[in-house]
Amino acid sequence: MTKKPTKPAAPSTDRASAKASARARNDAAPASSRATRAAERRAAIVEAAMEEFIARGFAATRLDDIAKRAGVAKGTIYLHFKDKESMFEELVRTVIVPVVTRLTALPPPAGSVRDLVETFASNFLKEVIGTRRGDLVRLIVAEGPRFPSVADFYYREVVSRGMAAMRALIELGIARGEIRQKNLAHYPQILVAPAMIAVIWQSLFARHAPLDAQHMLRVHLDLIFGERSTA
Repeated sequence: MTKKPTKPAAPSTDRASAKASARARNDAAPASSRATRAAERRAAIVEAAMEEFIARGFAATRLDDIAKRAGVAKGTIYLHFKDKESMFEELVRTVIVPVVTRLTALPPPAGSVRDLVETFASNFLKEVIGTRRGDLVRLIVAEGPRFPSVADFYYREVVSRGMAAMRALIELGIARGEIRQKNLAHYPQILVAPAMIAVIWQSLFARHAPLDAQHMLRVHLDLIFGERSTA
């Protein structure tokens, strides 16, 4: 008597796959929430660091004070930053670098080089003078000599980019005949000097002698490009 063939049992792989997919979906949501919370904590730490650095200075700021202001444990800071310098670097990347990147990405001038320089400098003054960015720049000027690595980082990420953009504009101005002093290309710092003077003046002397930074900029550009025709 021959045995009837029996149906093979339904493979369990489909059920296992379905369970695995369900677990993956369930795990994804908590992972996403954890990533969001971590990003929020990191942002809170950076914000607290900026307030502490501005209020106390780089040297006097302690990680304990940053953690307290951010509402996190001190150990949480080390999950995101290895030390105070790396935290300051992140602050520069998130607060200042985007401004410099945006300003130095201006299109080639359709009008005069002076117009583009004036637009660049005016926007810089608006986005830095009287803002937290200006406070950070003053902090670097004041404490950079004591912390060379911080100054080096700021030079690489901010200053060198700004100087390269200004040098390119100066060279274009010379080629077009708008700038007569050809040696100015060797010293692009001269072009942006009013912006730095305004940043420093704002914190030290503005209460004694308020400075019209925009007007000072226009006078400065008159010295470089020649006075605008009033005709």
